[in-house]
Amino acid sequence: MAASIVFALFTIMVVFFNYYSIENQFWFPELASNWGDMDTATLMTLIISGVVFVVLSLFICYCLIRFRHRENSKAEYQIGNNKVEGWLIALTTIGVIALLAPGLMVYSQLINEPEDSLRIEAIGEQWTWSFRLPGADNTFGKTNPKHFGIKNSFGLDPDDKYAQDDILIQSSTLHLPVNQPIALSLRSKDVLHDFYVPQFRVKMDLVPGQLTNLWFEPNVEGEYEILCAEYCGLQHTYMRGLVVVESEEKYKQWLSEQIIFANTSLNLPPDADKQEIVSGEMLSIRLGCTACHSIDGSNGIGPSWKGVAGEERTLSNGEKVIADHYYLEESIVSPNSKVLQDYPPIMPSYGLSHEELDQIVEYIETLNETNE
Repeated sequence: MAASIVFALFTIMVVFFNYYSIENQFWFPELASNWGDMDTATLMTLIISGVVFVVLSLFICYCLIRFRHRENSKAEYQIGNNKVEGWLIALTTIGVIALLAPGLMVYSQLINEPEDSLRIEAIGEQWTWSFRLPGADNTFGKTNPKHFGIKNSFGLDPDDKYAQDDILIQSSTLHLPVNQPIALSLRSKDVLHDFYVPQFRVKMDLVPGQLTNLWFEPNVEGEYEILCAEYCGLQHTYMRGLVVVESEEKYKQWLSEQIIFANTSLNLPPDADKQEIVSGEMLSIRLGCTACHSIDGSNGIGPSWKGVAGEERTLSNGEKVIADHYYLEESIVSPNSKVLQDYPPIMPSYGLSHEELDQIVEYIETLNETNE
């Protein structure tokens, strides 16, 4: 009897807490157009699950009282009960349909963007984000894995006329105009990732070899964090980006400062004026170096680049070395030849040209100068 009373009180407390939460609107604020449908589906799931929870809890309480131990009582064993099994199958089927239907309706709305949407491609890779816009012709250029490289991190076809004006965002920060529907095409360069902005109620997997999509309309200016919501490797938790929602004027100003594919060093002759400067910092971003190596001294899966140049370092075997220019180059080309103490030997080697290698090392060395 006591157990049934405790269980009943616990059930009442759970129901009251959830009711109080809903009545006081413990929800995210209204930051994007999708929020209503998402919350409605969540609320329906909560109500259906809550009803099932209460019914089962009351049934358990009934069983604790009705079938409690008595003197000279004996349990009865039944092989089967077709009537009970039929009811359970029918009710379970109805419950699954009731839970699945709202989610499918919201998913259908999520992947069918409005015709006036701003089209953007988001690309995920270990462990960073980058973005592409179609440019003035409003048509994305063709991509192919064979074109991927340090100077063509988007894999664009240099011979495709529609690729020439594609706007390339070599950063994990994406600017968006407020009150404008955004249609995102999502693709991965390596493993499974997930694009997730909690405040916008949107998340979608990035599946290697496939193109997934979603849309949303940000309604409130501000900065919102992009998270990878699918475990993608050791630096999964550091795979973050930023969405900056701003006015149309600020967005156009930011957009005018971005490079287009036709003006990258891949397409221009050596003597042409390049809009893009392929610096060591840019190369480190393209290669995903900053996902493991911070530039502010904070700890990561790899040592921070801040103040590393010229410092004495202790290797895993106890040997002391000076992180001079040669050591930094060797750490990039053959990273597991001299492994630092307290860090795992998991860094891949990079096949860079001498020029590219010098640019990255020189960039690392400048981090000492900026912090003195």
